[in-house]
Amino acid sequence: MKKEILFDFAAESSKKVYKDGVIHPIKVAMKEVSLNNGESILLYDTTGIHGEQGYVCNPKEGIVKVREQWVEKRAARDGGYKTQLWYARQGVITEEMEYVSIRESQGAKESYITPEFVRDAVAQGRAIIPANRCHPESEPMIIGRDFLVKINANIGNSALGSSIDDEVEKSLWSIRWGADTVMDLSTGLNIHATREAILRNTPVPIGTVPMYQALEKVNGKVEDLTWEVYRETLVEQCEQGVDYFTIHAGVLKEFVANAKARVTGIVSRGGSILAKWMSINDKENFLYTHFEDICLLLKQYDVAFSLGDGLRPGSIADANDEAQFGELKILGELTKIAWKHDVQVIIEGPGHVPMHKIKENMELQEKICHNAPFYTLGPLVSDIGAGYDHITSAIGAAMIAWQGTAMLCYVTRKEHLSLPNKDDVREGVVTFKLAAHAADIAKGHPGAAERDLQMSKARYSFRWTDQFNLSLDPSRAREYHYEMIKDTGKENDFCSMCGPNFCAMRITQSIDK
Repeated sequence: MKKEILFDFAAESSKKVYKDGVIHPIKVAMKEVSLNNGESILLYDTTGIHGEQGYVCNPKEGIVKVREQWVEKRAARDGGYKTQLWYARQGVITEEMEYVSIRESQGAKESYITPEFVRDAVAQGRAIIPANRCHPESEPMIIGRDFLVKINANIGNSALGSSIDDEVEKSLWSIRWGADTVMDLSTGLNIHATREAILRNTPVPIGTVPMYQALEKVNGKVEDLTWEVYRETLVEQCEQGVDYFTIHAGVLKEFVANAKARVTGIVSRGGSILAKWMSINDKENFLYTHFEDICLLLKQYDVAFSLGDGLRPGSIADANDEAQFGELKILGELTKIAWKHDVQVIIEGPGHVPMHKIKENMELQEKICHNAPFYTLGPLVSDIGAGYDHITSAIGAAMIAWQGTAMLCYVTRKEHLSLPNKDDVREGVVTFKLAAHAADIAKGHPGAAERDLQMSKARYSFRWTDQFNLSLDPSRAREYHYEMIKDTGKENDFCSMCGPNFCAMRITQSIDK
């Protein structure tokens, strides 16, 4: 991928601005959108630290290491590297915690999202700040039910295609549209080199499923997998800078028979690999038996657990069954073990769940997993949305996020069908940003509704440029508006749907008082 400006803020009448910290000498990056009525609005932005007008990327050079000095200074002061959870429990507000509090407040003069509020949420395990010390390029962010709902974008190559440059571009394309984290799920060639390029050029936390690379190391032969190969893979990825791992340690032998009896069996790649390994070797899941060993390793780097739902339902017929909730119970037990070692934890959730069963998932997760943050794939509320599963899943995502889920894993329109391309990533991210934002409004998050209010005012005033720039996808909004209205330089007081004589807002404004 050639060196180029990937994000041109000037095209959206916006620029990067930086808010100063009070506790620490930090500068927090946000996006300021200038409106044609003379006002402006600050927005949470995921594209990292860079110049006011755009983001210039060259994969060979990498990007600014915003956290490098913070991490090294603390290690020198405190006798080694510690986790964010350790600091929070000691009553220490780190640079990352203050950074997060300013970002989450979105410029509000008064907000309950203070640095102390952040510290307490992390200390209680209700939130995590994924921040591997070996990924200093990552801008601090937080995942927890009391904060803005985050979204993750899955990328990654497969044995059938995609290059390193393609995956870096997809990662940056994801954050261009608002992804808060990115998971590299590569299963094809050059897994290590692909991940390295993504980490050095992406300013958001990066997650992986280490099992995929471990299986690649044994040439795809499940029977040859060992704890030693898996641990070697964990070390490799920790050293590179991966911020959180999906680890399917809750898939136990006792649950496999129930899962196999389902309509769709086991749909998690990691879950199916482990189920087959246990069947071949007649042994318990080695991720479960070596869980404390994993904790000790992750603690050294401040890598967070994303405790995977290897037995998530792959159809609504299988939702909320014995296998799913049996695994969830184990994840609750593992959460307490991880916390004992000062390792941060989020819990992965389903999957395919009909609307009337969504609330039960959220309530049980909070109870069983001690209020650790929930991270869900959708859930998809129907199984017949092939080609439209970004919508099928966004319906469930908005509902479960309103109930308290902290992060949503996006689903593209090609889910169940093929590997997504750039357009699919864009569509999936924007769709899930809408679901997350709708949940933030319903939860009453400070500042969440301000953008909507400004959009409504712009609509009533026919400020089309402001409408474009306040939307989640300004270029598409602009394109659609001018499909039939050819005078792109004029702020018309109507749209092509209604025309000049049937615009309700225009008519309303003409009514005499």
